[in-house]
Amino acid sequence: MRAGRGTGPQPEAGGVPVSLLEVRDLTVTYAGGAAAVRGVDLRLDAARKLGIAGESGCGKSTLALALLRLLPAATRVGGEILLDGEDVLAMKWGRVRAVRWAGASIVFQGAMHSLNPVHRVGDQIAEPILLHGRATAAGARKRAGELLEQVGLPAARASAYPHELSGGQRQRVMIAMALACDPRLIVADEPTTALDVMVQAQILRLIEQLVADQDVGLIMISHDLAVLADTCDRLAVMYAGRVVEEGPAARVHADARHPYARALSAAFPRIGDPSSRFAPRGLPGDPPDPSALPGGCTFHPRCPVALDSCAVEDPPLREVGAVLRDQPPRKTDAARRDQPPRETDAAWRAACVRVGQGGADDTGGADDTGGADDTDRAEEADGADEAGPARRPDGVPRRPGEFTRPGEEARPGTP
Repeated sequence: MRAGRGTGPQPEAGGVPVSLLEVRDLTVTYAGGAAAVRGVDLRLDAARKLGIAGESGCGKSTLALALLRLLPAATRVGGEILLDGEDVLAMKWGRVRAVRWAGASIVFQGAMHSLNPVHRVGDQIAEPILLHGRATAAGARKRAGELLEQVGLPAARASAYPHELSGGQRQRVMIAMALACDPRLIVADEPTTALDVMVQAQILRLIEQLVADQDVGLIMISHDLAVLADTCDRLAVMYAGRVVEEGPAARVHADARHPYARALSAAFPRIGDPSSRFAPRGLPGDPPDPSALPGGCTFHPRCPVALDSCAVEDPPLREVGAVLRDQPPRKTDAARRDQPPRETDAAWRAACVRVGQGGADDTGGADDTGGADDTDRAEEADGADEAGPARRPDGVPRRPGEFTRPGEEARPGTP
């Protein structure tokens, strides 16, 4: 495996390091009027991993394609996409071609459909290397073999056609292709779809190792919050083209504050939790048609805790907590003033935090508990008598029962 490149000096603006990727108020509207992405703001630093979750039709893949201007020509795209401080949407086409593969690359969804069935996989890996003038034909072939070995395949498999490889092997080829020109950003769109759990685990560990060794930034898209929580540093949950919650991946998965994010997390049963086995939870209905979005909060027709005001008000993201990462202990106030702040994860944000028992509104004030305030703790205590202890033995808050189907009573939780 090649040695890591190291973070090295990062681009700066006014003396402040520039994020690897910063998305500002991104909007994407297709020619037919479908608003697939609506005002998305995201940020990713080098060597960090951001997960994007949501049901099919929530705008995840459209967001990924927009990052490198891979959408149809008639699509209207607004906002800013800053890659190393340079706006991708303002680039000339020659510059865009130079950035693709070399600055940022994509592991497309569905390896069998993304690879050319009549070309050998080694030639397909070598193609972007040749297009960017990084090696001769012989050098590109040698580099293709090295990349295959880097992702756990023998170099001899470069002569194989896609149909001669298993699903997991094809996915590894796609990852090798994404690494061909040493990009600083990789976008992985459903990289483990249709793979069995053993191969899925291998691919996830491979991606994590490559991010750690080469200091690349990773955006990973998936339906599975558990996978993203285990793989990524941060997690953004999308619904109807908007980010409705964003924060530290493990915290969002374990104790989501937005009703949709919490319902999405609760849809996956937890091993060892009898309550999820005896009272499985789902979310009725489907995401709205992006060309005919409902008024107000777009989730309100499916939301079990919606109020009348939700039909007319579309709340923006607001802070519900903050988590400081890698912060060393500081003994005195003087030491705190002298020592510059270390990198932090951005604030934990959600568009709505009405997740208390019985639909009680909750402001989710930020404190040292990661966003839980006195109201949260009181609601957990209130629910303990009816549905067992408010927290499971591992300390994770129990899911409230409002995410059963409308009109059904939640079955009592089993401690």
